[in-house]
Amino acid sequence: MNKNTLVTLLVGTTFFLTSGVLPAWTCTRAVYLGVNNLVITGRTMDWKEDPQSNIYLYPRGMQKRAAHTDNTVRWTSRYGSVVTAGYDIGVTDGMNEKGLVANLLFLAESSYKRAGDTRPVMGISIWTQYVLDNFATVEEAVAELKKESFRIDAPDLPNGSKSTLHLSISDTTGNSAIFEYIDGQLIIHQGKECQIMTNSPTYEKQQTLNDYWKQIGGLVMLPGTNRASDRFVRASFYIKALPKTADMRQGVAGVFSVMRNVSVPLGISIPDQPNIASTRWRTVSDQKNRVYYFESTLSPDIFWIDFKGLDFNPGAKIKKLNLTDGEIYAGNAASHFKDDKGLDFLFGI
Repeated sequence: MNKNTLVTLLVGTTFFLTSGVLPAWTCTRAVYLGVNNLVITGRTMDWKEDPQSNIYLYPRGMQKRAAHTDNTVRWTSRYGSVVTAGYDIGVTDGMNEKGLVANLLFLAESSYKRAGDTRPVMGISIWTQYVLDNFATVEEAVAELKKESFRIDAPDLPNGSKSTLHLSISDTTGNSAIFEYIDGQLIIHQGKECQIMTNSPTYEKQQTLNDYWKQIGGLVMLPGTNRASDRFVRASFYIKALPKTADMRQGVAGVFSVMRNVSVPLGISIPDQPNIASTRWRTVSDQKNRVYYFESTLSPDIFWIDFKGLDFNPGAKIKKLNLTDGEIYAGNAASHFKDDKGLDFLFGI
């Protein structure tokens, strides 16, 4: 690694964080690769306020569109999914019935616009759901998305924050992909080595920083701040340091422990870094056994949704698990789903 490149990255990242440019949606995602096809993906949702998240169940066979305009992407969902929404206007996280997991995180460098772009529109609020609806594997998703057959429309979020986001996916084989739009161009990183995603800088630069810390050695020292680059390094070290197991309980517990290590304390306030955001919730997806775990930082209990027994058949009802009225669940919460009309996705066009 070039020394000048490293210095530029370190200085640039520090300026980016202390100058107040870093957005307040500062999440972390990590994929655990165990034994006997045990694959588990964890993520944190870090946000400067309560994102009013609820969990939804969407069946397969639903006709959908990606924007209000006629020049948009339309599809019929091939797979059912369980997803977590933000503000009830967009999907930020979830797993489909084939074990494909998708996680939407903030990336300030994201830029979707091309001059004179007339491709069909994909609303960023439904982009994650589109992937879960249509693909069973990372390979399938990459093959389609790399065609760049649509353009992303990204209106501001309800609190005024910019919708500058990047997407990670992982499947039951342990394969992963990360999708980032930079200067209007889609950049895709794919492979089992793509286990970690946080926020700024871009994934390629995060990897360079991580290589530097690998040279130091994680047993000697790991960076301990809440910055995205530091969380990337810690998540990368610890997810690979976990014991390789086929035991679902041990694997899930291990991933939860890593996600807690990279979480930001609730209510934290740093005067010179006002955009560091508290962790609001964590999810862990057991992709082999199709169990979606959820932990709110305001709740004393972890609960989960076991896909066994869920009705994903065409014609089944959309269902909602409400989390915004102080509800506390424990154990398998699948029986607490209620029929619902579904999300009112935020479309700018």
